[in-house]
Amino acid sequence: MKIEVEENLPQMDTKLDFYSASRLTGDATSEDLETIKRHTSVYVYETPVRLWHWINALAILTLCVTGYLIGSPPPTMEIGEAAEQFVFGYIRFAHFAAAMVMTVGFFGRIYWSFVGNHHSKQMFRLPIFNRHWWSEVFFELRWYAFLEKEPKKYVGHNPLAQIAMFFFMTVGLSFMIVTGFTLYAEGLGSDHWLSTLTAPVMNLVGNSQVMHSLHHLGMWAIVVFVIIHIYAAIREDVMSRQSMVSTMISGHRTFKDDRPE
Repeated sequence: MKIEVEENLPQMDTKLDFYSASRLTGDATSEDLETIKRHTSVYVYETPVRLWHWINALAILTLCVTGYLIGSPPPTMEIGEAAEQFVFGYIRFAHFAAAMVMTVGFFGRIYWSFVGNHHSKQMFRLPIFNRHWWSEVFFELRWYAFLEKEPKKYVGHNPLAQIAMFFFMTVGLSFMIVTGFTLYAEGLGSDHWLSTLTAPVMNLVGNSQVMHSLHHLGMWAIVVFVIIHIYAAIREDVMSRQSMVSTMISGHRTFKDDRPE
């Protein structure tokens, strides 16, 4: 009886595979089923991280457009009497509102780096004393320069992306928030608490015009980062061994092969 069961097991598995395949897509093979059975995704980016990413992207877009217009005001628009329009005022309001949203979101993102999973901390810390991490940084430089034939697999950010996120997001957003609120405090008056809080920053820089120039240059640095970030995300989605764009939507990193290296 035991022998009979063992002999029938492969036959039953084959029937089960065929039945499952027919129900799956109608043309799935046994190899397809084996691929599906494997754990081919990892939950990387939690909901708060994904929400912050997209809200922050929208806030940065608003800030860059309105910031450019504040630095280079549009010409007079003949859409009505001057007393009946408030175009530049609306531009400034959109800029300030987006800045508030970005600032609150940034502090929320810092908080989540303490309570979230391991990957939520990557943007705020660089393992600069890890020799293996540096070897992977140089590998990624060669990969982006088309000097490596095949990329490595990463669950979170690759080391080069981690450096970019740290300097342009963690350091860059901190710089823009500090300089932005220092400029905003000028309009509130010297007796306002925010002016008192930001006075050391203004004294360090020297004057308002220099502060405006630094803030404006910071905007262009973030614009350059955004362009590179979008290019790299699409490039890696096509050429790497794992998902990129969809990961920041679903939170799951999926892999194109099951090789460990």
